[in-house]
Amino acid sequence: MEFFSQTYIAIRGPTGAPQSPLETITKLADRLGPSTLLSDRRASILALKGLAKDPKLRSDVGDYALRGLLDVLENDAEVDPDTAIPVVETLDLLCDPEDDPSMKTLGPKYMDTILENDKAVHKLIVLASQQSFTPRTVTLHLLGVLLKHRKAKTQQYFLTLPTGPAIALAMLDDPREMMRNESLGFWELLIAKNQDIQKLLAFQGAFEKLFNIIETEGGVESRVNAESALTCVDTLLRFNSANQNYFRESTFPATLLSLLQYPPDILPQEPAPQPFALQFWDELKERNAALVVGMIGLLVSSKASKTQATWTAARCLAELALASNAPTRVKAKALSLLPGDFDLPLTQMIITPYIPVPDTNGEEWDRLESSSAFDVLVELILHAEYNGTIAPARRRDPLDLRAAALRVFCNFVNTDEMKEMIVQSMLPQDGSSPVTPLLHCLITSHNAPLDIAAITSTQFASLIFAHLIRGAPRAKSAALKIVPPSGDVTASSEGNFFVPADNSGGAPPPPPPEDEDDPLPLMQILTEHLSLAFISRPRMQVGDAPTRETREWDRIIINYICLLVQWLWDDPKSVRAYLEAGGLTLLVEPIGQPMEASDGLIQSLCAFLLGTCYEFNREPGEITRATIHQIITRLGVDMLTDKIGSVKEDVRFREIEPEAFVLEYPTPKEASVDAEIEGEAEAWFDWAFLDFWKSNYYTAQRAVAAGPNSSATATSSGGSGQGNDQESQMLLSSLREVISNQAHEIQTLQKSVKDSAASSKTKGDEIASLKAQVESLTKQVTEGEEKRKEREKEQEDLLVLLDELSSKRRGDKERMRVAGLEVSEDEDEDEDEDEDEDE
Repeated sequence: MEFFSQTYIAIRGPTGAPQSPLETITKLADRLGPSTLLSDRRASILALKGLAKDPKLRSDVGDYALRGLLDVLENDAEVDPDTAIPVVETLDLLCDPEDDPSMKTLGPKYMDTILENDKAVHKLIVLASQQSFTPRTVTLHLLGVLLKHRKAKTQQYFLTLPTGPAIALAMLDDPREMMRNESLGFWELLIAKNQDIQKLLAFQGAFEKLFNIIETEGGVESRVNAESALTCVDTLLRFNSANQNYFRESTFPATLLSLLQYPPDILPQEPAPQPFALQFWDELKERNAALVVGMIGLLVSSKASKTQATWTAARCLAELALASNAPTRVKAKALSLLPGDFDLPLTQMIITPYIPVPDTNGEEWDRLESSSAFDVLVELILHAEYNGTIAPARRRDPLDLRAAALRVFCNFVNTDEMKEMIVQSMLPQDGSSPVTPLLHCLITSHNAPLDIAAITSTQFASLIFAHLIRGAPRAKSAALKIVPPSGDVTASSEGNFFVPADNSGGAPPPPPPEDEDDPLPLMQILTEHLSLAFISRPRMQVGDAPTRETREWDRIIINYICLLVQWLWDDPKSVRAYLEAGGLTLLVEPIGQPMEASDGLIQSLCAFLLGTCYEFNREPGEITRATIHQIITRLGVDMLTDKIGSVKEDVRFREIEPEAFVLEYPTPKEASVDAEIEGEAEAWFDWAFLDFWKSNYYTAQRAVAAGPNSSATATSSGGSGQGNDQESQMLLSSLREVISNQAHEIQTLQKSVKDSAASSKTKGDEIASLKAQVESLTKQVTEGEEKRKEREKEQEDLLVLLDELSSKRRGDKERMRVAGLEVSEDEDEDEDEDEDEDE
């Protein structure tokens, strides 16, 4: 009753006359001074808190009472919890702009008033150390508001409080789950984007306390607090090299692997345990595992030396993506975090993938035959995870996974020797090339109705093959010799790991039909597929919107053009093979079509391919540069130049990023297509082609504007010009071949130098070993010499002592004779012998 009486009197005033809200707030603010009793101050704060809940009166409370509230916070809050709770809650109402839109302008003003000095923040941090639930909760919420909207200054004040780190760390030791939850939320805001606080807390035991919470909460399996603690660990590590070095030198990296059930001490030859490969996954575990994978990738991608622990962590990422039932997003993240300069031995790494049993809802899995990680990676790129049995549609997550796998492949196959070796594995044997999974997807023909999964497989096969031949002259030369078998081709079981481990082997392949046509080179097959795609693409009237089928045919056409233009670039022999296969006639009609009746991107790429053929047509043949120049003149040089440069204006080209080339379907969003599927995505180009085009499009533009004899020696006679042009072309081709051979010799010599360096290192080790032996023997000789000198000195001392004893004995005998005592003859003889020796 006393509390209500005091509150009533404070609001009513001494005379009981009616007051306006502003007068009431002013009187309540006056009663917050130190001259008022603590109970009266507490009553006034409670009244102000009630008034601040009214959005109309909140600004008046802030303007007239904020200073008094801060004085009470500084003087009374720590000693009186009943006063601390309402004063902090009132400050929270005045600062938090999320409760009331009108506070979006007033809240920041009041926060700036609170943060004029460090007293309020210091007092709030001290209040947060109290064990009572309510004071700590309301204090952490207010600190969170200050950190969210005035992060830099609040963090600065935290660093000036000597007991601040200890208080923050003590919050994590609270056994109450709700208190830990509030503390972790405060930690996430406190350590964000401040390396000083991160290092200060990390080196005082933050990692230990956070991992203790994670283990207490059950690891990545469940509960929200584990996710918050993992988020804090990730924040402490990311963009903080000092914390990363400290973390790497501790046992925490092994703890991260254990959270994913991957043994940190696994030997290279040991297979991954089945509990790691087959786990139960839910949404919360997926988020937690993604955080763990991110931290493992952060440690693997570090510039520090590659230790055994780093190799194990990289292997964990690879096996999680290639041989486990982890969610697709986690797999994609694991592959994307494998650094490009990390030499992971994919060809020597043997893994055992799994595939879900149909109609079991992922509860039963078949173990497949063990295979190298490289083969599994290629199968993943070509056919998606689990051979496309789960998500055959073009969904975003599976496409991101295949794109990440493609980047790993390109980083692994990064030398001309490796590229040439893979291409040579597809060269003819006994008349035709072996049908590897890559070659099978590359030569697969597409007919209506289109199969989206097959189109995507061909597209990714083209991206792989383009990487193998791009900028590799010897690989291009080998690719010209690839002759796939004719007829319908299916992927052979060789190189295909999607076979159950208990399968004894499939039936032998059927014999080829007797009337089968002669096999064609790969270049001609791709040219015919491009021609078929142009014919099969539905004809569009001017103004018609593209249908889904038309869009897929456009994707196929663009895929083939991109592969061919990278193959033909700077390779006259490939250009000659393409022209002899009839590829020139395919480019003229699309370029000349109206823009509204065709895909403008196809027209631009056709112009780019035409410019490539014209620029590098340096081999003798029926179709000369003069022939192509006539076509260019008829189409228009300015028009071709504009079309080549307009590739960069297409949104499907502009949206490509170095680490992401999967786009939303459809791109652009305003594209009118039917049968849209929610969550579907698409891919048109990879970053490698984007970089290739940017580096070379100007050369193609300049080429179409040049004359057919631009690179030949000018002559005045009418008939000799063509002969000189052909001679120049042959000379240029010869020089290019010489340059290619010299480049190959340079690579061979570099390899020899590396081998010599390795041999020199071995010899250096032997010399060091011999030097160590010499030093050891020298030490032994020195020690033996010192012992010999010690023995000689001891012998000399013994001889001196013996001489002294002999002299004393002779004196004793002489005295005995003088005294008339008897001296034995032996003693006389001995004495005589001694005298003779002396003489």
